[in-house]
Amino acid sequence: MRTMVSPMQQHRTKNKLKLTRRCFGLGLLGLATSVHGAVASTPERVVTVYKTATCSCCKAWVDHIAKSGFKAKVIELDDLTEVKRRLGVPAAHESCHTALVDGYFIEGHVPPSDILRLVEGRPNARGLAVPGMPVGSPGMDIKGAKAERFQTLLIAKDGSASVFAEH
Repeated sequence: MRTMVSPMQQHRTKNKLKLTRRCFGLGLLGLATSVHGAVASTPERVVTVYKTATCSCCKAWVDHIAKSGFKAKVIELDDLTEVKRRLGVPAAHESCHTALVDGYFIEGHVPPSDILRLVEGRPNARGLAVPGMPVGSPGMDIKGAKAERFQTLLIAKDGSASVFAEH
């Protein structure tokens, strides 16, 4: 047995469907706006870079960092020894500049992708280091020179080092 639906009931049902679809669509729009707002309000990662005034490769590394979305705050000093000791950079893994981001030190020409992986992963460590100044590392782009293979080291709280990435 079929139930007869009056034209007025049909009209109400169609309007309810339209209203339901409209609310659903507006709900999705609100959700998308909320997600976008949360992403847009993510704080910038500030990298504080300690370097000497005369080092051009340090400036080139800062440029790499800035192009990768980090905000660089540069502090020029005559001697970086005190900064390196205060942050716990092992002497065996030193390079020409030292940086600080989210409580971790970044020593030398560490690629921005490694820094991002560090701050997102939040390992129990002091920081990252690329000892020396390997040709081809960020900031050590030398025209005509063949890039060297290098490693980014993760420096543990006890000062020991392990390979974090290979380039």
